Amino acid sequence: MAIFIFRRASFGIITIFLASILNFIIIQLPPGDYISRLEQQMRAATGSADLAALEAMRVRFGIGEPQIVQYWKWISGFVQGDLGISFQYNREVTDLIGQRLLLSLILSSATLAFTWAVAIPIGVFVAVRKYGIADNVLTVIGFIGLALPNFLLALVLVYISLFWFDATSVGGLFSREYQNAPWSLGKIGDLLEHLWIPVIVIGTAGTAGLIRIMRTNLLETFGEMFVLTARAKGLRERSVVWKHAVRVAINPLISILGLSLPFIIGGEIIVSIVLNLPTLGPLFYEALEIQDMFVAGGILMLLTTLLIIGNFLADLLLAWSDPRIKIS
Repeated sequence: MAIFIFRRASFGIITIFLASILNFIIIQLPPGDYISRLEQQMRAATGSADLAALEAMRVRFGIGEPQIVQYWKWISGFVQGDLGISFQYNREVTDLIGQRLLLSLILSSATLAFTWAVAIPIGVFVAVRKYGIADNVLTVIGFIGLALPNFLLALVLVYISLFWFDATSVGGLFSREYQNAPWSLGKIGDLLEHLWIPVIVIGTAGTAGLIRIMRTNLLETFGEMFVLTARAKGLRERSVVWKHAVRVAINPLISILGLSLPFIIGGEIIVSIVLNLPTLGPLFYEALEIQDMFVAGGILMLLTTLLIIGNFLADLLLAWSDPRIKIS
């Protein structure tokens, strides 16, 4: 088991290093840079620009130097926890991301919990009753969930909350009085009141997809010899399904779990803009739009690291779920 963990951890570190090179290349692809754009804006607004200050910024961040020098300054700072300065906000990127990271992780964790809590029981339910009325109805609902864009569902829920339930505020994760307030029991309760709409919106497509995967895997597992043997021994059907079949059928879902967290954080950009959520998605979109390279690069590396960590944890869960994986 120790060798298994060491091998997976080594692959993860190498992957992060290679991904950092790719991320740096991606954020350097747009022509020009933010400082050049800032200089143009200053000249357009005042007719002049503080060339000394702009040059100091270029020297500090290595802009204009060879790409390898810029990459080294960026990645060495990332390892030390220094992600640079946001040109747009004139603040440390670490502080800027840190404010939104906690809320993004809360939203992502709640969405994952909702997805699994709904998808697994329904997937088992329709697999046991395949081709029945419940299976057909839930299949149609699942296809609708997969086809319906998340941002459109967000708009529908906002409309329902406003005009059907007379909600006083829709969007955001906090009421106005709690937005800048320190954390307290009241703020946590207010967060929970606002959290359910984005969780349902973001988790709908993932839930529908996991239901289909769970149903298909479980139907295939029902034909395996160990399931037939368990039934031949006279075990209760509930025990056969949940103790034997589900444990094997759930393995592909555990593999998908490693991809879920960064996908939710990066994939909720449009939903976050529609619902005015103070998460990483809108910040990432804005950074790409205005070429705020340190913010965009920092978020990209954060998503990459979360992906690697998620895959590593998924490997450990798979090794625990299926002992055969330890020796593979």
